[in-house]
Amino acid sequence: MQSVAPPQPTLWRTCRVLANPLRLQMFGLLLRRPGQTVSAVADHLHQPLALTSLYLRALEARSLLTVRRTGRWVSYRPSPATEPSPSAGLLVALRAAFQHEAEPVETIFRLATAFTHPRRIELFRLLKTGPRKLGQLRAAAHISAWASLRHLKKLEARGFITRQEGLYAVAERTDGLGQELARLAAQ
Repeated sequence: MQSVAPPQPTLWRTCRVLANPLRLQMFGLLLRRPGQTVSAVADHLHQPLALTSLYLRALEARSLLTVRRTGRWVSYRPSPATEPSPSAGLLVALRAAFQHEAEPVETIFRLATAFTHPRRIELFRLLKTGPRKLGQLRAAAHISAWASLRHLKKLEARGFITRQEGLYAVAERTDGLGQELARLAAQ
């Protein structure tokens, strides 16, 4: 069996930040109305100022938002997707999801939860090399049967892998956000 690269910490950490409906609502608000202060976002979403600040800083830490400080005021806007950064493709996909999905927060939340654990990324990478049975995946990833099944069920429920006759394989995604998350997970 070939060796697998360690899971990309950036992706699972970014997905953990995205796997929160309130943070996604904040991101969506800033897409519609960039340059909002923390207070304005908190007021608009009827949330405590401290929680709003914490959540906006989490989005900023993953390079999804940029911050501008003017005196004691802090305002946020979505990061530009044009700059050469690892999150540029993800930003484009997130913007498209907010523009075209009927329920963007639910859609993004559902897809992001597929990759909120480094072991899921590792299993997905193994499957990118070709279909495998559970035993082969367990041996290559050094993950217990119970943990492997739990992670594979999550990936399957989110539409990133399929299982037929005991063989797991990567599913083809046709949606932009799903394609981008799969691309990032395969790196």
